Amino acid sequence: MQTMSSDTNHLTQLGQDASIPASPDEAALERVPNPHPDTHYVARFTCPEFTSLCPVTGQPDFAHLVIDYVPGAWLVESKSLKLYFTSFRNHGAFHEGCTIDIGKRLTTELEPVWLRIAGYWYPRGGMPIDVFWQTGAPPSSLWLPDTGVPSYRGRG
Repeated sequence: MQTMSSDTNHLTQLGQDASIPASPDEAALERVPNPHPDTHYVARFTCPEFTSLCPVTGQPDFAHLVIDYVPGAWLVESKSLKLYFTSFRNHGAFHEGCTIDIGKRLTTELEPVWLRIAGYWYPRGGMPIDVFWQTGAPPSSLWLPDTGVPSYRGRG
């Protein structure tokens, strides 16, 4: 069995008490070495209860986020990702801004082979907004599952 304790000594949040960051800019996204950097595979994070604030009204916005990425040398440490997501709860930004900012920040921190993010935002004012972004074409031999989130469909 492979242990990575020497590769995780730099982590400041995992296994520690950690405060919710005041903003996404202050959140520390941490990474750990990929145990299979020579293999293309998809790692998926799903956040069905993502929240942020409307930058104009201050009202809460809710989304279901799905992030798929093909790791390169690094994996995102999941506790730091959860704290990063939580930092958006008091952050005012439009749906497009939140979704794309998360995708770009993960790309910068992890340097993945490929990454995509799907933001399925719940309706406010009667209209859902879905936002999709990816770094480019996925590797050709990659099995890429559907995000599993249906488009919004009202009653009727």
